[in-house]
Amino acid sequence: MLDIGYALSTRFPDPPQTDYRRADVHALRHDLFCGDVYLADTKADRELSTAWGWVPVLDFAWALCDIVEHVDRDPAGSRAARPQRAELDFTESTDRLLFERRFGWVDIEAEWLPAGEPPLSFSHTELRREARDFLHDLIADLTDLHEDLADNPAIWTLQSRFPRMPAD
Repeated sequence: MLDIGYALSTRFPDPPQTDYRRADVHALRHDLFCGDVYLADTKADRELSTAWGWVPVLDFAWALCDIVEHVDRDPAGSRAARPQRAELDFTESTDRLLFERRFGWVDIEAEWLPAGEPPLSFSHTELRREARDFLHDLIADLTDLHEDLADNPAIWTLQSRFPRMPAD
């Protein structure tokens, strides 16, 4: 089972004068809500996590949802044997998360882990559902902290672009 989570950093707080209602996409994705993120396989008791404190967590959630759709472009869908790849790079470092989908499964590797470490592997359906749930839960948490964020048109667009998936 996949668990996606985050922790906001106290070392890199948002500027106190931030107008969350009017923050543009660049600020939302790159300048605000810094912290750390993780992807965990709770059955195997393994995780890929950052420990840098500066990862923009909303950007991570947004990019993860984009990547899940990117690796689903083959018309054969879960029957596609040809690998479909994507990567998530962290702008302040050279480290990346690498995604590869074959058939209905997505392997996720972190470049910062030792060589030979096996990837985390999840069904594409589970990854899509959990990524979208993480995005919506994160937005709910952030709007609890900053009420004006709920009135930001970029957040409305993001939520409508990646709606929650129905439970199995």
